[in-house]
Amino acid sequence: MNLRNALTLVVVIVSAGAARAEPPDVPRVAVSKDKKGFVLEPGGEPFSPWGFNYDHDDTGRLIEDYWEREWDRVEADFAQMKKLGANVVRVHLQFGKFMSAADRPDGAALDRLSKLLKLAESSRLYLNLTGLGCYHKKDVPAWYDRLSERERWGAQARFWEAVAARCARSPAVFCYDLMNEPVVPGGPRKAGDWLGPAFGDKHFVQFVTLDPKDRARSDVARRWIEHLGAAVRKVDDRHLVTVGLVDWSLDRQGLTSGFVPEKVTEKLDFVCVHLYPEAGKFGDAAETLKGFAVGKPVVVEETFPLRCAPKELDAFIEKVGPGAAGWISFYWGTPPDELRRSKQLKDAIMLDWLERFRKRVPR
Repeated sequence: MNLRNALTLVVVIVSAGAARAEPPDVPRVAVSKDKKGFVLEPGGEPFSPWGFNYDHDDTGRLIEDYWEREWDRVEADFAQMKKLGANVVRVHLQFGKFMSAADRPDGAALDRLSKLLKLAESSRLYLNLTGLGCYHKKDVPAWYDRLSERERWGAQARFWEAVAARCARSPAVFCYDLMNEPVVPGGPRKAGDWLGPAFGDKHFVQFVTLDPKDRARSDVARRWIEHLGAAVRKVDDRHLVTVGLVDWSLDRQGLTSGFVPEKVTEKLDFVCVHLYPEAGKFGDAAETLKGFAVGKPVVVEETFPLRCAPKELDAFIEKVGPGAAGWISFYWGTPPDELRRSKQLKDAIMLDWLERFRKRVPR
């Protein structure tokens, strides 16, 4: 090979590598100027988040349990969610799978996350990346539970810095959700008891401190959000930041989380609430949704006919829809055609709901 041909080959290889390194032409999601919803940039086209929590499969396995050996399943599920009308997929990342030590992210897990980003880009689906999960107690490192509050917050910040650094250039990121259903306890908890009660075999609620001491609960929540938000912004100042709040976060009598929306969301780009309306109490659910409107877009990040019939939840969304900028339900990996062949009641409910949810996709 003469020198000219060799140099030409080098230029072609370098150019091809550079082209592959550039993210695809997918617009970025931003908050609208009126702070009531979202737009796609550049261009300003309205965007309504609509999609699914892809939190586990139909056997209860979390994505990290199978995404290495069963990637074809992940691809098929993303294609099915897209077919069902989704534009957002909420993926739950487990702390113990992404951190080998308090100061050492797991490179292999981050590489698989990069692969997921590429899948989302090619599918034109935006990712809600929810972090710090401890859903399966057996997967929570013992060293993590032994950390002090300050040390634990530090490890959580390093998790988010590593994840956001890997995701910063991808336009397929809708948002970083700092944690699913964080809570500040009303009083001291025993050492290492960071998780709320299990729902089935999973712990969805997590405490951000074991003892608020003489601090106001909302002050602890606000400082925790600011601390982790700063870790994200250290490496990514483009993508949106939020946190997934339980519906009992409002400042009311009875059970509260300490994450009072009007007191803790200053540093968040938008507000998320998890809302499961109960039959006969839809007025209460509507009032709860209004309580999360604090001058920023509100997304119902979790909803499902858990305590009502699918047609009732469908009617509820129809009625209160303008009060939310987006809705995210659930998909557990069983496509509608398979659900139709099933004789189980739970599959009939899921099929009914998926069909109703698909018909309500924003146009």
